[in-house]
Amino acid sequence: MQTLSQKRITSNIIKGSLGNMVEWFDWYIYASFAIYFAASFFPDGNQTVELLSTAAVFAVGFLMRPFGSFIMGKYADQHGRRAALTLSVSIMAGGSLLIALIPTYTTIGIFSPILLVVIRMVQGLSLGGEYGISATYLSEMATSNRRGYYASFQYVTLISGQLLALIIQIGLQAVLTDAQIRSFGWRIPFGIGAIGAVIVLYLRLSMDETNQFKHAEKANTGRGTLHQLAKYPGQVLTVMGLTFGGTIAFYTYTTYMQKYMINTLGLPAKSVTLINFLALLIFMGLQPLFGHISDKIGRKPLLYWFGIGGTLLTIPIFLGLQYFDSEFSAFLLMMAGLLIVSGYTSINAVVKAELFPTEIRALGVGFPYGLTVAIFGGTVEYVALWLKNIGHESWFFYYVSAAAFVSLLVYVRMLETSKHSALNEPTGQPTEDQDPEHAAQ
Repeated sequence: MQTLSQKRITSNIIKGSLGNMVEWFDWYIYASFAIYFAASFFPDGNQTVELLSTAAVFAVGFLMRPFGSFIMGKYADQHGRRAALTLSVSIMAGGSLLIALIPTYTTIGIFSPILLVVIRMVQGLSLGGEYGISATYLSEMATSNRRGYYASFQYVTLISGQLLALIIQIGLQAVLTDAQIRSFGWRIPFGIGAIGAVIVLYLRLSMDETNQFKHAEKANTGRGTLHQLAKYPGQVLTVMGLTFGGTIAFYTYTTYMQKYMINTLGLPAKSVTLINFLALLIFMGLQPLFGHISDKIGRKPLLYWFGIGGTLLTIPIFLGLQYFDSEFSAFLLMMAGLLIVSGYTSINAVVKAELFPTEIRALGVGFPYGLTVAIFGGTVEYVALWLKNIGHESWFFYYVSAAAFVSLLVYVRMLETSKHSALNEPTGQPTEDQDPEHAAQ
């Protein structure tokens, strides 16, 4: 089996990561520009109700992610990581182009939000597949002593996709009036996303397949089936437990926080965009640092950092935002939340990839993750806005804190995956330490 040079490995990781960035850019521009186009699809006159409607569509897209992670994960385990990554970005490109062209409610009535929902469902399939395949590809492509560092680039590019969405938002806010953005300007980023996805599609076609998949393919054993996945119940439950608190906290600080600052704290939209941009830029830089640390001291200490910090500090952070009520304090408190969440985001991909053998890895990583994110990550905004609408917004803070605590309990019981990694087995067969019965203590 051909051994790739370090230069070739780096090239493959960059190409895979760029695709991840574009997919997440296409996904996040919906959340970033929802405040501008909400009335175009769901005209009501009440901003909170309009945002609730767009948040519901956001959640519907998430509900499709388990199906996407199953379909695409199965495809990746049977036909290769590169082929699945190429298909995924193609689907996302088509969806973004359609949203850029879709008529508004005033033009075609109820068909406008229906089309939006259908398109977001298809994009949810694409993104659901992207996570598991990308996590698998980066983890398998990386050298064994730098897996945490290289796998952290999944969230580097995920965050950079969100940053690009914010850059486009800042640029449009600078050259267009608020009314112009609400009228037609919100379509521009979706068009940019479609073009970017086509460029990445070309790059992904030149990527190498991972040696681990080639080993599994050569072994000619069954790959990517639910029957095989059922042999690893401990790993599946561990992935779900890992994801539960992490995904709620991540979407709380990176997606809902922007609307919270505007809709509850009353901060100017332009100031909030700048706060989010600076905080996410620093957050992005933390990912490889935390990933590198995990290669030195293990994955569990970083997971403890998130679990303990998320449990104890979530409520004080949100109460602090209400108490201090200034742009600078909002930035510092958002940054504190993101620093805590980095313990999860930087290494969650490699931790999950280290749990499963090659022939079931993409499906094993993606499907339980997609299921958990669909139920809990995709509903973060809707739950928060609904609680605000009924007059109990503070209950949301306790919900996020409790979720972090649940994941902390999982971290305490699980093995140190960097020492018991199925990625160390080139044929994809687990050793005694990776046996399903030993997945969690």
